[in-house]
Amino acid sequence: MDNKKVNPSLTLLALAISAFGIGSTEFISVGLLPLISSNMDVSISTAGLTVSIYALGVMVGAPVLTTMTAKMNRKNLLMLVMVVFIIGNLISAFAASFAILLTGRVIAAFAHGVFMSIASVIAADVVQPSKRASAIAVMFTGLTVATVTGVPLGTFIGQLFGWRMSFIFIVAIGVIALIANYFLVPKNLSSAKSISLKSIGQVLLNKKIGIVLLMTAFGYGGTFVVYTYLSPMFIKMGYTANMIVVLLIIYGIMVAIGNTIGGHFANEKPAKALFVMFSLQAATLLLLQFTSPNPILGLIVVMLMGFFAFMSVSGLQLYVVELAERYLPETVSMASALNISAFNVGIAMGAFIGGLITEYIGLSYTPIVGFLMVLIAIILSYYMKKEK
Repeated sequence: MDNKKVNPSLTLLALAISAFGIGSTEFISVGLLPLISSNMDVSISTAGLTVSIYALGVMVGAPVLTTMTAKMNRKNLLMLVMVVFIIGNLISAFAASFAILLTGRVIAAFAHGVFMSIASVIAADVVQPSKRASAIAVMFTGLTVATVTGVPLGTFIGQLFGWRMSFIFIVAIGVIALIANYFLVPKNLSSAKSISLKSIGQVLLNKKIGIVLLMTAFGYGGTFVVYTYLSPMFIKMGYTANMIVVLLIIYGIMVAIGNTIGGHFANEKPAKALFVMFSLQAATLLLLQFTSPNPILGLIVVMLMGFFAFMSVSGLQLYVVELAERYLPETVSMASALNISAFNVGIAMGAFIGGLITEYIGLSYTPIVGFLMVLIAIILSYYMKKEK
């Protein structure tokens, strides 16, 4: 198969379908916790390990497994990753005990970490250099769509037919993605350079790349302080459960639009674009602190938050890859993998801090804490913007 005979748009579609499956499985168990808790005879907090263990698997698995698989042909690795993803979710679906369920989650998480690191590189590889951030944004759209449709649909299936069928639903998406990758991703992608575990230290000790990884964790994680507890916030605003489903779908549409626009603006001078994006994101979170008591104004600002929430994602991923290509060309895949870990650190950190704020201070204070986290990303991006 030749790159010239493959439509880049179709390749990006295959990657987006894969990302949809990956994104759906990451948060699928959130809506299934009561069902898993009851069926497996464990507490809700224990059932919550299906979320935290998964995040841990992604954080650890992305850099370590990227190292182990660095010499593989990228298309072959992509295919293998989706097979592992399918196996992990099958294990979860047919788990006879909670320990086996967690094992399935960890296996799927390992696939997640490697997929996100190589998919960004593949997406950037099949398009013109000036379109790289946009291409990564298209791939990430699969994740944003999963947040809107995959997770609610999986939860709905679980409520109707049992939580195990939700994982079968994810397996079906994985099979479709596997087929799409086989036919739509070119074979002769640029070959990956071999990397070692030492490259983790090289990437982390590189000042500029290290700063961008911190930007990813704080800038992306800041929104999760609020987003994780968005449903209770909507309830506090006075919206009904049925209305919240619709509002979350609209929120997801805003996320998808913001993601696409963000990718476009980050194609050139990503540092400058990220500074602007984080500034708008922080301003929205600060505004939400004062408008959340009002159901109309609060809702408008929440939708703006959705618009800016994922806008920086493709720019951050591209920026890390560009810096690695410039300063540590032998560690591009590792830098990409570590940035995926940084996204997951942000999610875990934002959700954890948001939980503490909600429990001990009050739900209404989550926006200001999210604002302070994004403010750190603004300061870091301002520094990077001034650097040549």
